[in-house]
Amino acid sequence: METTLLFAPLVGAVICGFGHKIIGEKAAMWTATGLLFLTALLSWITFLSFDGETRIIEIFRWIESGSLSTSWEIRLDRLTAIMLIVISTVSALVHLYSFGYMDHDPQWKDGESYKPRFFAYLSFFTFAMLMLVTSNNLVQMFFGWEGVGVASYLLIGFYYRKPTAGAAAMKAFIVNRVGDFGFALGIFALFLLTDSINLGDVFAATPQLAETSVHFLWTEWNAADLIAFLLFVGAMGKSAQLFLHTWLPDAMEGPTPVSALIHAATMVTAGVFLVCRMSPLMEVAPEATAFITVVGATTAFFAATVGLVQTDIKRVIAYSTCSQLGYMFVAAGVGMYSAAMFHLFTHAFFKAMLFLGAGSVIHAMHHEQDMMNYGGLRKKIPYTFAAMMIGTLAITGVGIPLTHIGFAGFLSKDAIIESAYAGGSSYGFWMLVIAAAMTSFYSWRLIFLTFYGKPRGDKHTHDHAHESPMVMLIPLGVLALGAVFSGMLWYNSFFGHADKVGKFYGIPVAEASAGHGATDAHGAADVSHGADDSHGAADDSHAVAQSDHGDAAAHGDAGDHHYAFAGAPGEGALYIAPDNHVLDDAHAAPAWVKVSPFIAMLLGLGLAILFYIVNPELPKRLSQQQRPLYLFLKNKWYFDELYNVVFVKPALAIGKFFWKKGDGKTIDGFLNGIAMGVVPFFTRLAGRAQSGYIFTYAFYMVLGIAALVTWMSIGGGSH
Repeated sequence: METTLLFAPLVGAVICGFGHKIIGEKAAMWTATGLLFLTALLSWITFLSFDGETRIIEIFRWIESGSLSTSWEIRLDRLTAIMLIVISTVSALVHLYSFGYMDHDPQWKDGESYKPRFFAYLSFFTFAMLMLVTSNNLVQMFFGWEGVGVASYLLIGFYYRKPTAGAAAMKAFIVNRVGDFGFALGIFALFLLTDSINLGDVFAATPQLAETSVHFLWTEWNAADLIAFLLFVGAMGKSAQLFLHTWLPDAMEGPTPVSALIHAATMVTAGVFLVCRMSPLMEVAPEATAFITVVGATTAFFAATVGLVQTDIKRVIAYSTCSQLGYMFVAAGVGMYSAAMFHLFTHAFFKAMLFLGAGSVIHAMHHEQDMMNYGGLRKKIPYTFAAMMIGTLAITGVGIPLTHIGFAGFLSKDAIIESAYAGGSSYGFWMLVIAAAMTSFYSWRLIFLTFYGKPRGDKHTHDHAHESPMVMLIPLGVLALGAVFSGMLWYNSFFGHADKVGKFYGIPVAEASAGHGATDAHGAADVSHGADDSHGAADDSHAVAQSDHGDAAAHGDAGDHHYAFAGAPGEGALYIAPDNHVLDDAHAAPAWVKVSPFIAMLLGLGLAILFYIVNPELPKRLSQQQRPLYLFLKNKWYFDELYNVVFVKPALAIGKFFWKKGDGKTIDGFLNGIAMGVVPFFTRLAGRAQSGYIFTYAFYMVLGIAALVTWMSIGGGSH
């Protein structure tokens, strides 16, 4: 089953890309879509029936070179199962949605065949992403990592006649290569120090890495911190974190289904998945995880500020994605990997729905993307409006405070903010709370500008606005279910007490009665650790440490029982170190901490109502009064302009120098000198010899005979 769900999208891509001329375009597209729905079905079966025990499924032997031995394998654990349903569900729905959205696309001429190629790219992207998340070694993961990079390049630049689309595709590809270079260095360093790139071997070696020093860039580094940092550089590129984020908003030049698939639910979450997958390494790399926390919190704040003033509906959602990814990295940085995966899981549903809803609005408005030309659309496209409202309620975090009742984002975002507080990162906590207020403001701003108020822009476009076809509305409805219920259904599994989280992720947990020490250990896979076990003592001390930490209610369902994570690195899908008490501390956080994101959401909502419902002239006046700040945010903190000065222009200048001086004057000059100087000189000499007179040729013959006789005479005399 696992092999089928992995390779079905690849088969669909091949059939759709190469076989559409044989079986027809419609048949090819439905084949690719059908295989994606098969993958989604099998993924959900795998997720719901998974027992928590890690399984390795070997497909075939792959690279054998010296001590490097890798197989093409599927590593099936809870982390993989979560990513499988996220990727396959969103991809299947995007395939279905594309039947409506890509029909009669104005970028293409009548009679041009473009749909099979688009569906083939989508399916190939899905296969590469599945390869990434099922890998059991870092080389296979890097293969999938680069595969999604190629697919994103093809999809972002799909409108190849559009110069901005080609430039955006190039930008995404180049910026990601910067991050990928760091990822590759991290893989090289792991192989150098552990002599393996298989995840099991790397996880087992993490205690030794924590005690090893390496010389890199003229100084000494802790090996675990350095490798964790290098791997995170790769994650920064793929997940569009600050400094390597500039490609994400430009990638909106691709078709809207691409934005939903790549930039909301799948590719951009690969970096979060990588950090969580490498949790055993992150747990022994405190400096690297502190850096991850700061970068994530700063990204969440930065992207939220930029989203406040954008007018392109897709760019607003793109910066929202960038900001939400920052939340996930803060959770991973403070050691609460399960909360990071929780937000990744819920975010996939409501953000994909927001992107597809935006696509429905764009489709209704004849491909107009500027929100300043919208207004009053809620009665024209009521189903799209309902879906966008649900997505907005989810992303802004609407729910009942201090309970587990609310939309998906309410539960997962609050879990991260509580974890940031519990993890001791005041900077992370306050940045995320401020970002939550901004998220609420720009999300409701999008709703009010699009669906409320008077129609703006072209009257003809508004008059002919219409609801999208059912093939586009059905995916919105399915994703709406996830946006409403996914948080409440899986809250305890992702962010409950240690026993629930441990069972879900297959992490061994130690059970201890209050005040009596550890009595036994058990996990989702019935793992027990006795006194003679190689890490039993560590597990027991871990259990005692956590049983004495916090209040009783923070550890178990019963007041007289406490639960603590146990086990060695790699035993479960995640690894929680003995000194990591963030889960317990988050549950024991003060009420004001737990309520703070809800208050921030209300502030953002209130401000948006004031600006865009009560007094719509206020934003215009404020932008004029605070012109420098407005332009600073509108121009995305001038990162693109700064990079243009620091990197692009010097690179162009160096290229121009080598072109003019090196290629033009040196190489071309040398070749031209040979071709136009030396060769004609000898040609002229040879030409003079070809005079056409008999006496000239007779003279040359005499000279030749004289030379031959002289040579024979000298040669003969020597013998």
